[in-house]
Amino acid sequence: MTALADQTLRTLLRALADGEFHSGEELGALLGVSRAAVWKQLQKLEGLGLVVESVRGRGYRLSRALDLLDVDVIKDGLAPKLRQNLQLTSFLQTDSTSVRAMEAASGAAHGHAFIAEQQTAGRGRRGRAWVSPFGSNIYLSLVWGFQGGAAALSGLSLAVGVACARMLRASGADQVALKWPNDLLVDGKKLGGILLEMTGDPAGECQVVIGIGINVAMPSEQAQGIDQAWVDLRSLGVTLSRNALVAKLLTELVAVLERFALEGFAGFRAEWLALDAFANQAVTLSSAASSVSGIAQGVDDSGALIVWVDGQMRLFHGGELSLRAAGAR
Repeated sequence: MTALADQTLRTLLRALADGEFHSGEELGALLGVSRAAVWKQLQKLEGLGLVVESVRGRGYRLSRALDLLDVDVIKDGLAPKLRQNLQLTSFLQTDSTSVRAMEAASGAAHGHAFIAEQQTAGRGRRGRAWVSPFGSNIYLSLVWGFQGGAAALSGLSLAVGVACARMLRASGADQVALKWPNDLLVDGKKLGGILLEMTGDPAGECQVVIGIGINVAMPSEQAQGIDQAWVDLRSLGVTLSRNALVAKLLTELVAVLERFALEGFAGFRAEWLALDAFANQAVTLSSAASSVSGIAQGVDDSGALIVWVDGQMRLFHGGELSLRAAGAR
């Protein structure tokens, strides 16, 4: 999509975001195009998965109001220093914010955040698709540089979970809990997830792409592709705009990343343990090749999961392991 086409579509979306009717004449004057050209632009909205309703004599409206992302509004919600040091790029639609971030990570991209209204190929952990309907949730990826390579990143996904939990609890979702190694839960239902990808020197200077997805106002008709129980912030009574949520998330995230570079996960372990969704519960850990069951006992200073198995303490590191309550499918 060209910059001009993108801007035209953004202008149309801002006009229709209120969910009210707008005449073709009004929209044409706003965009500086004919009514026939307006119709072509409205068809592009349908390509984003939005439903455009048309009523003769009243005009056009979206079937649901939209809470659109706005880079300027997000930046206004940041402290001046953070606003100066972070770069923020927004897409109406992209395959994946983490793909865009990984492309940027090969250059000087430390502190560059990418957000999108919609992802067409959003990714979760273990190769799963991340359902990403337009204008509904938070899809954010941040590039952050670290020294010391992979060894210095142990427990990073757990620390990022702490940052997300801080933001969510401060925003009104005070029931949020953390599932090792990277899920955000409320009453056992998934509210969000974290995906980390590294590029650069495995033993030296590297860039980490921190991908975060949080359900804000998931349309039920587009959630049918989700293969597990889920929840969103609106159903929890959280009414903050997505712009405010993104600003709060970036604020907490940067604070955690800066401290993590100095202290590692050990500095966040106590806070993570207080949010542990599976503390002292019977669990099953599985990989593609095997599974093991025991009693979850939190995590150690490196972020490894501690599980008592047949009377012995065993440590498990993230990788491709999946954690679930014992007996759960």
